[in-house]
This record gives sequence, C-alpha cells and structure tokens, in this order.
Amino acid sequence: MRLVHSNESSSKSPPAPMNVSFDRRELSTILNVYGRKVASGEWRDYAIDMLKDRAVFSIFKRASEMPVFRVEKDPSLRRKQGQYRVVGQNGQVLKRGHELAQVLKVLDGDISLVR
Repeated sequence: MRLVHSNESSSKSPPAPMNVSFDRRELSTILNVYGRKVASGEWRDYAIDMLKDRAVFSIFKRASEMPVFRVEKDPSLRRKQGQYRVVGQNGQVLKRGHELAQVLKVLDGDISLVR
C-alpha cells in the first residue's frame, strides 16, 4: 500500500504549455491608447488572443470587420528586434521595438493606409 499526497501525481505527465499573455502593465498601456481612440470615435471593438507563441490585441473599427491594427507580443523576438510590434490591416509591420509605449506611438498619429 502506498500513500499518495494530493500534490503528487501517480503519473509523470508533462506540464501543460503556457500561453503568452500581456501583463497588467502592458494591458493598461494598450488600453490607454485604445480608450482615447474609442472616445474620438475611431475604434469600436477589440479582441485579445493568448497563443502559445504570442499574445495579440486586435483593434476593430466595427465588430464584423477584420482588425485594423494588431498589437503583438512575441517573446521569441525579445533579444532581436524587440518583442512588441504593431501590424496593419494588410499584415505590414508598422513599428516594432523593445518598449511597448514607444511602439504604440505609431497608433497615436494620423495613420492613413495606402492601398
């Protein structure tokens, strides 16, 4: 007979993979910019996706459309170009870097997409 503690599992299963997410400070920084644009009537909706390799904050003009911008956090790029980037509607990277506040400045200006 063997005594098993509640925190000890009888089978050694690998831990569940963690998803990448925005921390409270990052989310607050993003929502400050988002709130200003909602107040001015430019944006109406958002979505947050936490994937295995990155976190994505998608910004919409209308809920039924494709996102106008995506703010992405990709920790695998932390030591290279920076883990934060803003991606436009057509997939073009508008700005990337190590500091989220600096990267989000691209959203504060008047951006017009050339098609």
